[in-house]
Amino acid sequence: MKTSKNMKSIFVIIMALVVLYCQPGAAAETPAPAGLFKKWFGPGSLTLQFENDRIANTDRHYTHGTRLSWISEPNEERPVEFDMVPALLNPFDDRDRGTNPSTWRTGIALGQNIYTPENIARADVIEDDRPYAGWLYMGLSLYNEKRRGPGDNGWNKWDKLNTWEFDIGIVGPQSYAEDVQTIVHNYIGVTRPNGWDHQLKNEPGLALHYEWKFRHRARLFGANDGAPVLRGLTFDLMPHYGVSVGNVDTGLRIGGMIRAGYNMPDDFGAPHIRPNLSGPGYIDTTDEAGFYLFAGVEQRAVLRNIFLDGNTFATSHSVTKRPFVSDFSFGGVVVYGRASLAYTHVIRTREFAGQSHPDRFGSISLSFNL
Repeated sequence: MKTSKNMKSIFVIIMALVVLYCQPGAAAETPAPAGLFKKWFGPGSLTLQFENDRIANTDRHYTHGTRLSWISEPNEERPVEFDMVPALLNPFDDRDRGTNPSTWRTGIALGQNIYTPENIARADVIEDDRPYAGWLYMGLSLYNEKRRGPGDNGWNKWDKLNTWEFDIGIVGPQSYAEDVQTIVHNYIGVTRPNGWDHQLKNEPGLALHYEWKFRHRARLFGANDGAPVLRGLTFDLMPHYGVSVGNVDTGLRIGGMIRAGYNMPDDFGAPHIRPNLSGPGYIDTTDEAGFYLFAGVEQRAVLRNIFLDGNTFATSHSVTKRPFVSDFSFGGVVVYGRASLAYTHVIRTREFAGQSHPDRFGSISLSFNL
């Protein structure tokens, strides 16, 4: 189809923009493209995430999410691309705070989310249930991490992670959500989804996410000396807040997580697909085995959710969204060497008027340091 060819052309252009994103501000002062690629898109952490409601023995609403992401190794040099961001929008610039320098990471991701009503056997529009919808996107991300030093006090006692992510993609038939769900359901022999003719219409999607996360780590037994404790029995507390802006997702969020384990990796939690408690998806390489358990909560004020509000520029099926939604998450992570395996169980409160009960789904992620 001509539309399909056009969409493929758009994604080719997007991938070309990714390459341009890595280019220098002044060609004479930067390395050759191969060196630049190695610097910002070389060795790092590769993560495959898989979220599905079948894992939690349900089949409704946010029914599936897949995301493949790569995040670079840390670098103490600030990316020149970020100099374009005005100072008022630049909470990353904390290089003069505390005793340790900031480190930077860049990332790229490809993902797809699928949403359906509860009764997928019906072929008509279910007015009081959420629309069929898919979201196919690419994300570019930038991370700034600030570690506490031995002489730091006050808020400088907390490790900090600032995250910017820009997602661009397509909502509607060109997200290929219908094709994916139909093929999978036919293969595993469960109910065929019959209402995709009423899904949201094609619409380009944009979303800019910012998150500020803190981490305080201490020993489970004995006094902490003020330095990060990376081995033995430890626990940490990680509050966070964030904001999202775009036609796909606009809102505010606040939450936190606690973790406790043995040889716990030096990171900011297991990765999840937005909207959810988020971790960046990079892991601490260690020659020893480690594990931890975690529990967390996130409260969101929802101003815009295209998967409930419907299309921005066209008439489509929609429902009345609830202004506040909470996620309750718990799970565990196992780390050995360069690999990390995580499982999370999520309970999400009702998202729209008429929804009879909360949703739940499971999340599995596998990360590997290249």
